[in-house]
Amino acid sequence: MISISAKKYKTNRQGVALLVVLFIVMVITILSLGFLSRSDVELACGQNMILRTQMDYLSESGLEHARGLILNPQDVSSEYWTGAAAQQLVAGSNDYYDLVVVRDDSVPTNRCNYIIDCNSYRLSNGEKIGRSSITAELRLDPCIAYWAGSDTTISGQITINGDVYCNGNVANNGSIGGDVFASGTITGANIAGQKEEFVTQAPVVWPGLVSSDFGPTYYIGSTSYSAEIVDVNVHPVGSFNPSAGNPAGIRYCNGDVELVGVNIKGMLVVNGTLRVKGGGPGLSNVIRAVKNFPALLVNGEVIIENDGTLVINGLAQIGQRIVIDAGAVNANIDVIGGLFIANGGIDGITSSFISVDVTAAPAIASIQTWPTVNTVKRWGPAAGAFFRNIKRK
Repeated sequence: MISISAKKYKTNRQGVALLVVLFIVMVITILSLGFLSRSDVELACGQNMILRTQMDYLSESGLEHARGLILNPQDVSSEYWTGAAAQQLVAGSNDYYDLVVVRDDSVPTNRCNYIIDCNSYRLSNGEKIGRSSITAELRLDPCIAYWAGSDTTISGQITINGDVYCNGNVANNGSIGGDVFASGTITGANIAGQKEEFVTQAPVVWPGLVSSDFGPTYYIGSTSYSAEIVDVNVHPVGSFNPSAGNPAGIRYCNGDVELVGVNIKGMLVVNGTLRVKGGGPGLSNVIRAVKNFPALLVNGEVIIENDGTLVINGLAQIGQRIVIDAGAVNANIDVIGGLFIANGGIDGITSSFISVDVTAAPAIASIQTWPTVNTVKRWGPAAGAFFRNIKRK
């Protein structure tokens, strides 16, 4: 017969065992919850790291987007691409980036530099999350401002803000604010950049403009337009602008022509020699290219006379050379864009009263033309671009 005390002892042992089991279950539960909580935190950290990495890569993609359009200004309606908001790498996603592009116009030699600010983010319920910002400077390089097709001497009155290529020997007595490439030797000082001698290939291809592509008719896409024919030896004085029937503003001269007091918004084509005359103080000759078209095409020489002033905004292609008349004074040549001379250089500059300034401006020197219907030709003076001073915010 079991006594009452034995029964009580057995019951107490069972109660203690139950408490121990409950305690163990509680400890396991607490530890499990701790592990789960820590796992959730680590998972959230991992997701945040993935999101930040994705946004960083998206910002870098934005920089490449900007580089592509800066190298190809023909694809934008403005002079150069200034950026855009809410851009997407993958259509339909929640990831976006904003781009702001500013050209460095502080000094003439910086017109090939662009400051790019890219901010990427993900939209969640209208709120921007996972932001990443990056700022970089894009340098177009090489970017040819002046091209000479044979041996050339750059006199002390010439300033070139940009890179130079010469298919021959270069003797520099002027000022060059960029690199110099030559198939021969390079002599002289005042060269801000590198000297690249005996190059076997030009940094950029020759523009290859042909006068027959612009007159008497020319194409934009599949549409034919008529150039304005100048059939006199002295170009009329005054201002000339594009029209509905001639949107590129092309003025076509099939022979030699003289300029005196002419302001052209468009392109001047001279299938012969161009003579720039001086008409008195303040009377200059200005040619400003229409977007994506050249400014000047001359198959022969360009001759600058006494008091002659020629201002070109855009691409100028000269078939032979630029000559300053003997004894000429107060003459000026100012090219913003690119000056490409096929069979010579800028010769005959001996007077201290004559100045020549050539500034690389790839945004207005780049062209897109149509030699035939629907046959597009694109060209630009910049061969490449690289980023520098990259900073993450």
